[in-house]
Order: sequence, then C-alpha cells, then structure tokens
Amino acid sequence: MKKITLGIVSAIVLGLFFTGCTEEKKEEKVQVAEKKTYTIKLAMTWPSNFPVFGDAVINFKNMAESMSDGRLTVRIDSKNKHKSPFGIFDMVKAGQYQMGHSASYYWKGKVPNTLYFTTMPFGMTASEQFAWFYYDDGMKLMDKVYAPHNLYSFPGGNTGNQMGGWFQKEINSLDDLKGLKMRIPGFAGEVVSKLGVNVTNIAPGELYTALDRGTIDALEWVGPSLDLRMGFHKVAPYYYTGWHEPATELQFLINRKFMDKLPADLQEIIKVAMKTASYDMLTQTNHESGKNWATMKKEFPNIQVKTFPESVMTAIKKANDDLLVEKAAKDPLAKEILDSQANYIKQIRPWTLLSDYSYLKSLEEK
Repeated sequence: MKKITLGIVSAIVLGLFFTGCTEEKKEEKVQVAEKKTYTIKLAMTWPSNFPVFGDAVINFKNMAESMSDGRLTVRIDSKNKHKSPFGIFDMVKAGQYQMGHSASYYWKGKVPNTLYFTTMPFGMTASEQFAWFYYDDGMKLMDKVYAPHNLYSFPGGNTGNQMGGWFQKEINSLDDLKGLKMRIPGFAGEVVSKLGVNVTNIAPGELYTALDRGTIDALEWVGPSLDLRMGFHKVAPYYYTGWHEPATELQFLINRKFMDKLPADLQEIIKVAMKTASYDMLTQTNHESGKNWATMKKEFPNIQVKTFPESVMTAIKKANDDLLVEKAAKDPLAKEILDSQANYIKQIRPWTLLSDYSYLKSLEEK
C-alpha cells in the first residue's frame, strides 16, 4: 500500500515538474517574441534635411522607436539616397521598403483614385479633412483604393491652406494662363490644364532652378513655412493666394504584408506615431508660416501678394466642377469618394462658418 502511495506521489511530483518546465518554456518563448526587433526601411520623396516634411518623418521614427522600447528601428532614406522621389509607391508595394512618406496625388498616373486623398480644390479645410478621415468614411475609402496594391495609406502631415503660387508675370485675365508653364500637381493641375496651362510636376529639389532658368513660368509649392527657404521670391515677385490645396495631407505608405505580420502592439504603436506626427506637422507648419511671413514682409518688400481676378476664379471654379462630374461618371469608386467628400462638407461647413469664420470676421476692423 505504501509503495502504491509513494508511486502516486512520485507521479504527481513528476507531473508538476514537467508542467512547470512547460510553462517556463512558454514564458521564455513569449519573452523571446517580445524582444524580437524589426527594422523598418522608410523611403521619402523629400531631400535630406528637408524641414517640416522631413521633420514629420523624424518625429515618427523617434516616437515609434521610443514607444516600442527599441523593438522597432526606423531607417530613413531620402531621395538623395534612393534617387527616386516619385517611385515611393512602387518601392513600398514591392517590399523594397517597408514604409514611405510622400503625397497621395503623386500616384494619379498609376492609380487615378489616389488623387482624392491629398486635398481637393475648393474642398475641406485641414480640421474638416482630419475629421473626414478619422470619424467619417475617409480611412475606409482610402483603404479601398490602396488595399489591391498591397499597401496601407495613413495621413502623414498637413500643410493647411497653401498659397496659389509664385508667378513671374501678373495674371490679369484668362489669356495670361494660356501657354503658361507651371508646376502644379494633383487635381488642380488637371483643372488649370483645361484653361490652357502647360502643367508639369518637378521634384522639390529642382524647383528653384526650373523657375530661375525659365523651364517653368510659375509654380505652387506650399506657403511661407517652406517657400522662404526655397527662395522663389528672388525670381518670381507675384505671390498668389490659394484655392487649389486648402488642406494638403501628406501620407505614410506601409507594405501591407509587412504590417500584418507585426505583433498587434507594434502595429498600434506605428499607427499612434503616424497620427501624432501628422497632427504635429500641421502645428509646425502654422508656426513656421507665421514666423516666415513676418520675415518675408520685412526683408523682401518687393513681394506682391495677389488674388486671382474674379473672371479667372469663376473659370477655374467651373472647370473644377466640370472635371468632378467627368471623374464621377467614369468610375464608381471615384464617385463614391467624391460624393462622400461633398456630403461631409455639407454637414460640417455650416459649423466651420458659424465658429471659425464668424469669429475671424468679428475681429475685422470696421
């Protein structure tokens, strides 16, 4: 009887020992999984040390690495390194890079419906557009466009309302637009091309030289936050107010297969870092624009701020409306996106007018 009892006890002890060993091994595996590190190679459209746009990428890198306690490492390659500023879409899609930072409307030649997720002429303001992305249908529709290409796209930093561009000659009528060589991307480029503008897209690092040498007659870039550094005022004195990009949103692109294989907590860290860097860029842009505009007014008094004549703006608005109808008629997904944006503006714009616009109007000198 004692032998049987001892045998049972021994079996229980051995069972507990092996169970303990199994649990320890499981715990060790979990710890190993938690300590596994991942390197993200990120290609951006911008040159090395490019302010504001590049700062958003650096902010993302710092936050992702810090919040992941070193489990994520982000290596940034500027266009100086990879030599393909407009190749980000293809490089991330193929997995050559795990992430990219660029602007969605650059891919309209490859995937036309990417056009609508940067900004639209006469469209939403930055705060309205952020709300559309994160609290309405924006993110869902953007995923519809990018998912077939093995990509995720997320907002990557907003410039707010952009200036209408630098012109070497004053625009007094529609005739002044005909034959004008201008760098202006996105939907706005298609709009003004209907009015006779010869539209081109040039990488940021080549813009000043193109304007200076007469390769182009005019260009739009961003606003004082970046334009002062670019020096456009030295070769084009007319600075026009904006209509074409009221809320220019850059983008983070992510290889879908790479993202889906990451542990859930790291995926969330990446999303939080992108969202934070994106909003921070809007704040930084506002700060830099205010500061740089004060400098421009003081140090470069020859800059002439202009607004396009009413006849020109009427023609631009009509061309824009006609083009929206054309796009929607040709593609059901384009129609879904454009309808979503139009409906959201109808919903949110009355509040924008009642709050921000009314407040600013109340401050005007009587």
